[in-house]
This record gives sequence, C-alpha cells and structure tokens, in this order.
Amino acid sequence: MRSYRGSSTEERTPTSFPHHSSVPRSPGSSLFSFSRCKWTECGTGPTFEPEEVSHLTTWQDGRCSPTFLSSLPLPQSHISLATGFGCATVYWYLKKSPDFLKSYDAAGTIHDYVVAMLCGLKKPLMSIQNAASWGYFNSRSKSWNTDILKKSGFPIHLLPEVGDPGSIAGRTICAWHGIPKGAKVGIALGDFQCSVYSCLTERTDAVLNISTSAQLTISMPSGFQPPETPDPSSAVTYFPYFNDDYLAVAASLNGGNVLATFVDMVARWTEELGLQVQEPAIYTKIIEAALAQNDSKLSVHPTIFGERHIPEQLASVTNIAVSDLSLGHVTRALCRGIVENLCSMLPVQHLMEMGVRRILGSGSALARNEVLRQEVERIFPFPVVYGKDVDAAVGAAMVMFHRK
Repeated sequence: MRSYRGSSTEERTPTSFPHHSSVPRSPGSSLFSFSRCKWTECGTGPTFEPEEVSHLTTWQDGRCSPTFLSSLPLPQSHISLATGFGCATVYWYLKKSPDFLKSYDAAGTIHDYVVAMLCGLKKPLMSIQNAASWGYFNSRSKSWNTDILKKSGFPIHLLPEVGDPGSIAGRTICAWHGIPKGAKVGIALGDFQCSVYSCLTERTDAVLNISTSAQLTISMPSGFQPPETPDPSSAVTYFPYFNDDYLAVAASLNGGNVLATFVDMVARWTEELGLQVQEPAIYTKIIEAALAQNDSKLSVHPTIFGERHIPEQLASVTNIAVSDLSLGHVTRALCRGIVENLCSMLPVQHLMEMGVRRILGSGSALARNEVLRQEVERIFPFPVVYGKDVDAAVGAAMVMFHRK
C-alpha cells in the first residue's frame, strides 16, 4: 500500500495497491458479498465490517487440474487458462459446489476488495493487468468473454468492472489510517508490472529477476498486439503493461527455489549420516566451493518444478564425469543451469533482435549468490547492472505520480 503526505488532497499522489507476487501469474481470487458490508465508527476511528468473504485462492491452488481445465469452454484470450485463475476457480465451484456461490454477489482479487472497501464501491473494479490473468478476458477489446461465459452458465454477475491501469477507482469515503476522506484511490495494479515499472526506464533494457522463481522481461514496441490465441508450447507470455503496451515475459518456475531444494537435500543427507549442519551454513559453503571452480563439465537441467509450457519435462543431469563430482562443480553447474534454462525460454538472439543493450539484474537469489551472477555475465553478452531498486510498491506510486 502507498500513503502520502501533504495538506491538500487534490495535490497528493493517489493511493494504489499492487498485488504482491514475484512472478506474473494469477493475482488470486476471492468472492464477496458487498451488499452486507459496512463502515462503522468505534473508539479508534472508522472500521470496516466485512460480511461474506471467501478464502483467497491463489496460483498455488491445484484444484483445477489439466483435465478439468480442458473440460471448460475455450477462452477468447491470448493467455492460456491455468489453475488459480479467477474464472477457472469460479467454474470449479459452479461444477463441484454450486451452492457455495449463492452467498456471494461479487468476485475479484483481494486488492480489488481493498479498493472497493476504501471507495465504498458496490462492485469491485479490476485493472486489465489483473483481468488478463483471470482468464476469459480479451485484452484487445478490454472485455470479458461474456458470450462464451453465458453459454456455459457462468455467473457473470460476479465479474468486476474493468478499467485501465493508472486510472482512478474512486475516493476514500472516510479517513483511514492517516489517509484522509476524499483522497483519490487508484485502481489495483499487477505486482509484476509495478515491479518492472520501478526499474525499467529504457526500452533497450531487459529485466532479469531471480528470486524464488525467475523471470526475464522486455518491453514490446508501441503498437504491439499479442496473438489472438495462446500458443501453449511457447515459453513467452505477453502481459498488459501501461499505456496499452505489453511486456514479453519468460517466467520460469525454477529459480532460487531450486537452490533451496538442493540445500535442503544436502541437509537431509548429512542428517541421515548422523551429522547436523544448519541450512544457512550449507548455503554459504556450497557458494564458497563453487567460487573455487571456474567451470564444470556437468550439465544440469534444473527444472524440478517443471515449466508451464512443458510441465512434463523435469530435471536431469548429464555429462557426469568423475572429475566433476565435487560440491563446487555440482553447485557451479546448478547455477549455470538455472540461467541457461531461463535463457532458453527467451534466447539471446531474440533479445538482440529486439534491441536489448543492457540487463538489469534483481532478486534475492541473484543478490546473495555471486556464482549465479558470474553465470549471468557469462551467458548474456550484454552489460549487467545490479542493485536497481525493483519494488512493486514504489512502482505503483510512480505510476500514479506520473499520471498527474
């Protein structure tokens, strides 16, 4: 969340709420009953009293299996439907537990709910950034696939209204935690888009983020439109950005989580051998060992979590030689594999054709792992700049400030 300072409401930067996630994926969904929600006064000031609010369903929710998703109507959207998408989740309730939906009159992301709460909206307002990751949304026409949804009995009355990112959703209907009554509130934005906005200042930059997962992102030229239908085998997805632009994103499910799993494996092995070594100490030791090895002939394909475009392809290790079995060789090869996997999804040749001249490196895994940084610099033939602030909250504030 962003608050602001100053004396005049009109002069302040509007508050906006980015959804918090590290990779571009479904922003989650909740069902609400706004007709019975209300603001009340108490000793500490205005308090919002919710009524019917469902649990939050996120991208990690696995109820919508590939078989279930294939049974749903084909969306008119450039983004493939996936588990955790809002519309897919509502379909699941509709087919598996229809009575559950009867208690609710609206649906949206949790940050849409906060915006509606602050502004006293009778129905949530969702940005096209988040709508695109809900499924059954056409980014070109900026509208839901209402005809397709109606034909299948989908409760379209639950769907929120849709607006452009950077637009104003309304004004606060009362003072709240230092935010005055009447303050402008921006429509809730996509976390990933705000993170990119906070650091991407040139179209010739590409943003490389390696945290729990990993992403490589470039800004598409003005006027670009994604394909009418998605290519399930493509590793690149196009996400609505700002001012009708798009980001091309290679979003890998395998990043720092692969290293964390490797450390956990080593810890378990040592424990089975009757030894006790804390995971932070293991992490430090494997990085030190890898720094002592400039290269490794081992080839590690690190996709232990699969990838969205090839979920059946898991991890493998090849080119195993007795000379490369040390902890340093294995760690070096693992770090190189993480970067190579991401590079295979959005190849260097394509980056060069798009005019990329520099890589902006960010993310917790990249910041704390010198071996990973070395492999990034080895694989990408561009200058790599680290330390750029990548922060969704900062990006959201920048969007609303530039809007003025």
